[in-house]
Amino acid sequence: MNLIFYIFIAILALSVIVFFHELGHFLAARFFGVKVERFSIGFGKVLFKKHFAGTEWAFAPILLGGYVKLKGQDDLNPLARSNDPDSYNSKKPWQRIIILAAGPIANFVLAFFIYFALALKGAPVSIASNYLPPIIGELAKNSPAKKLLQKKDKILFINGQKIRYWYEIGQVIKNTKEPIKLTILRNGKKLELTLKPKTITAKNQFNETIKRKIIGILPLVKPHQIIHFNFLQALKYAYIETKNAALLIFKGVEKISTGKVDSKNIGGAITIFDLIIKFSKLGISYLLFIMALISVNLGVLNLLPIPALDGGHIMFNLYELITQRAPSQKVYYALTMFGWAFLIFLMAFGMYNDINRIWGGK
Repeated sequence: MNLIFYIFIAILALSVIVFFHELGHFLAARFFGVKVERFSIGFGKVLFKKHFAGTEWAFAPILLGGYVKLKGQDDLNPLARSNDPDSYNSKKPWQRIIILAAGPIANFVLAFFIYFALALKGAPVSIASNYLPPIIGELAKNSPAKKLLQKKDKILFINGQKIRYWYEIGQVIKNTKEPIKLTILRNGKKLELTLKPKTITAKNQFNETIKRKIIGILPLVKPHQIIHFNFLQALKYAYIETKNAALLIFKGVEKISTGKVDSKNIGGAITIFDLIIKFSKLGISYLLFIMALISVNLGVLNLLPIPALDGGHIMFNLYELITQRAPSQKVYYALTMFGWAFLIFLMAFGMYNDINRIWGGK
């Protein structure tokens, strides 16, 4: 299939993610009786619009997001307000907070159901390797496991804690005092073994040097393996993957903002489209997987306390809720303009990094 087809798929996938984000705002606003003047997918000059149920539904060409324009709220003119009963400004601070938070929450819900559908369908091992059965496939040379364990041993318990999935092995070893006691199944017989983990220096997902404890085993993986989940397992998988994706993004933002991770890791629109295209070429399961991750990313980033983002508006409303008075209009306007300037800079910087990566820049 040609590149144009995959670009279309990327546009469609991103539009779905943005649509659900804005749908969260829309539904919460309508629940509290706020008029939604426009529901737009994309920014810029409107290519298509239709009036329905009191709202203008629009599609614009710059697919880096979208927005719902609520009556009485205008980010481009923060001081423009309306006190009509169906306006955003007439609602109580806690109601406004729910309206603002509903967009990111919708992204988390979308990601959860994508992960859930993936699990029920059967997830390729490359995107669900953590959920392999705890059966040993390989033993590292000169490792603690090499002396005592064998290929096809199944780990049942570590220090009395039941092991159901492969990822639990590392978690238990990390948080358990040495030595560790293993209960394994070998050729139909249970065996009790004791070994001491080895501490190694490694790189984490942020390319930081860390120390971690290992016993030196790799899982048994079959070619083109599909991991199947029952209903309850699929629910657990969806919850864990959504939670872990959100925590990973939060940590990434924290590490970049504190300088622990190079800002060159910030990507822009080109990176997003490139990721979607690469994953979509691998198949529908991979496309859904990257959509879930991007959806969580959008939800987390919109909760950051940056004026002009949902998180920034939530902070303003929390201030009003706590102090029982609205922020100074002068301060509100200045912070909102700063927020927009920062977002424009961040988008430009991400685009600069994208171009650098394409041209092999360092």
